Amino acid sequence: MDEPLKIPGQVAVRLVDFSVLGSFFPLSVLKYPQCNRIFLDRGAVRAPITSYGGVCMTLQEVKTILDARVLSGEEHLDREVRSACGSDFMSDVLAYVKNQALLLTGLVNPQVIRTAEMLDMQCIVFVRGKVPGQTMLDMAAERGILIMSTEKPMYLSCGLLYSHGLVGE
Repeated sequence: MDEPLKIPGQVAVRLVDFSVLGSFFPLSVLKYPQCNRIFLDRGAVRAPITSYGGVCMTLQEVKTILDARVLSGEEHLDREVRSACGSDFMSDVLAYVKNQALLLTGLVNPQVIRTAEMLDMQCIVFVRGKVPGQTMLDMAAERGILIMSTEKPMYLSCGLLYSHGLVGE
């Protein structure tokens, strides 16, 4: 759809075409004046549209999509994320990642927690079934960072999140 969709209440947005991702969603846009947010309606799932075309997603939704298990910070599952990145090189994450809320990595060392803390990330998902030690889980808990692990490889994990509307900025 090339023209912005007009919604009562002076809101105009462009619909995101998810068909290029191999997924076809019945798309409609809903405006909730009480919270001043616009939502992309994907049938049973309603997700807030971000300013750059992706959607907001709770960490609980991320957990479900990735079939992940929570290792630390379960009380943070209601937090929202708007973007994600995947890398095993923390130097790349520090150099190139801006305003990311979710980190997917296969690297299991304390530098991952320190990097996430510096970038105010909400969650780290360890891919390929990796599980950090108790020292790392304690570090994350002290910093309020949710830790999950999924058996899925990084490429598939990133693709699943992207296909559900969570994009990189």
